[in-house]
Amino acid sequence: MDHVFLTVCLLFSCLNIFKETNSALPPRMIFTEKETSMKRLPLPEHHAPVRIILEEEGPDMVTVVGHKHLISYKFQNPLKTPVKRRVSWNPECSDNGHSSKDCNYNITVVHKMKEANQLFVCGTNGRETVCCNMTLSGLSPTCTHSEKMGSIKFIVKEGEPSVFVESEKSADLYMTDSGAQEYVGIYKFGEKRVGPASHNKEQHYVGLMLSRQEKDPSQDKVYGFYKEKDRDTGYSGMWLPFVTQVCMADMGGPKNTLQFTWTSQMNARLFCGDPDSKRHFSELVDVATVEADHWQDTMVYALFKNEWGMSAVCVYSIGDINHIFTTSPFKGDNTDSHGSRPRECVPDSTKIPPDVLKMIEKTLEMEQWVRPVNNSGPLLLNHHRYTHIYVDTSQHKRNNNHPVLFLSLQHGGIHKVTNSESQSFVIAEYQPFDHKAHILSILLQPHSKKLYVNSRLELVQLDVANCAQYGDSCEECVLARDPYCGWNGKHCSLQTRDTRQDVAHGNHSICTSPSNPGKVLRHSSGAHADQDVDSIILPPQSKYFLQCPVSSHHAQYTWHLPNSSTACSPREQQCLLLIPSMGPKEVGTYTCVSEEMGYSRVLTQYQLLLGNGAAAGHSMSPLIWVCLTAVMLVLLSK
Repeated sequence: MDHVFLTVCLLFSCLNIFKETNSALPPRMIFTEKETSMKRLPLPEHHAPVRIILEEEGPDMVTVVGHKHLISYKFQNPLKTPVKRRVSWNPECSDNGHSSKDCNYNITVVHKMKEANQLFVCGTNGRETVCCNMTLSGLSPTCTHSEKMGSIKFIVKEGEPSVFVESEKSADLYMTDSGAQEYVGIYKFGEKRVGPASHNKEQHYVGLMLSRQEKDPSQDKVYGFYKEKDRDTGYSGMWLPFVTQVCMADMGGPKNTLQFTWTSQMNARLFCGDPDSKRHFSELVDVATVEADHWQDTMVYALFKNEWGMSAVCVYSIGDINHIFTTSPFKGDNTDSHGSRPRECVPDSTKIPPDVLKMIEKTLEMEQWVRPVNNSGPLLLNHHRYTHIYVDTSQHKRNNNHPVLFLSLQHGGIHKVTNSESQSFVIAEYQPFDHKAHILSILLQPHSKKLYVNSRLELVQLDVANCAQYGDSCEECVLARDPYCGWNGKHCSLQTRDTRQDVAHGNHSICTSPSNPGKVLRHSSGAHADQDVDSIILPPQSKYFLQCPVSSHHAQYTWHLPNSSTACSPREQQCLLLIPSMGPKEVGTYTCVSEEMGYSRVLTQYQLLLGNGAAAGHSMSPLIWVCLTAVMLVLLSK
């Protein structure tokens, strides 16, 4: 071990001291590009991508929709220059700018259409919005007028949640407008334009979703999730979480009363908290929807944070949300209007009686709050500040009860989390960027299990089902508790019906000893026969650090010395053992052992020998010694 290597160890240790940590739910393993497959590609435009689209041509084909261009990437050949195609908005427009028509539009909305390789896009030039259909393939993507969609006389903001609904004869775009302006809320553009009523509340939307009822399409709804500034507490930083619904059949009220305004909108507070610990989460950050065969079983995973720097995930069902909207009294309504006001979607909202419209104008909020499924507490509580959530339930049916959550961190990392029996388990932390970055979006290719994350400057592909990274024994594979992975008798591989895994508990006793006998430590004073031993000769009175690699951050690490044992912190990438002064008493075998849930194994073993004073090549310079001592003092003080 030379001075350069020791300096690198020092740098890693110093960096790890300042990492985000959480004693309650730390990630079991940490993966950088050294441990798992990651491919990074730079994004050429200075502006953040509007949307990342997975192409149907291949699992490693991705199209980045920018403000002016479509850029296609092939991750199978990352060295190949991406194909960049400029969007042509109108035949009257020209690339040289000598056109009578102002075509300097920036794309703000992108949705995939039912027809293959077709996109619905909207762009704005600050004065008007143009929406059209666009072919994803081809050398020159041209924006052609949509016969299904009327004109939109509205400045559509980039980054606002939106939903595109198309049928055989028509199409509608549902779009939110967030902020503190007068008409904030959900807008519908298409054959009929409908929007929110005037109010003075500051609202910021984080998600929209459709709820389609096959047996009764007249009851199809759009649900929106937003946070609202709480003006009653006097604290400017307090927020209230809400869910709102509108009927897709809603055309607004008759002339002079709620004309072009939602008549079906109702709002309800969301509750997310842990009564036992008295922790409550009121600021809604992001939502992810998991569709089900029956509309009422569709789940919404909502990411929250509180003022104390903690994050939580609560899960709500559309059935429970619908129940509140159909049964709860309206807030502050002491009249007997519960039965007269429609709770279901009506065929023609322009024919709602005037007295009922006055009730609708008066209040929209429900008295009762929407609580998580089965009135449960948060699915996940963590001291990390998460910024986005993505949920995957596409794995093998055997593990359908264990959805995989991907949560982005403020510094640019990704936590992979599973949940079972009301217990969350942080499987791993991926570090896709080699610098601090703000993740803008997360997207998973469900079949290949390739995760795509992007910052403003880079697009990264991660292999989140690289099961070999957990180890080469059945016990290590099972301890990973990864729903994507299982032990097939020889390797930790993609989960199938024939592989062994216990996602709920990580019970490695399901592994038979003949499957990998050499990895189970029956430790008395040394390692088993197949463990390699490194011999190191040190000069008298020299100082030295022995290193032991850390894989699982949930394991306990112990150095077994010739005459004693000492524990080592698993929070760092290396367990370092200091030899303060080499002498005859220090000669012998040094073994680093990890233990996790009763499974022990030897990680590394050294044989220290005492040399003569001439072997000075192993001694450290005073500067490195002082720095390493400082690092050790900080670690011990934690």
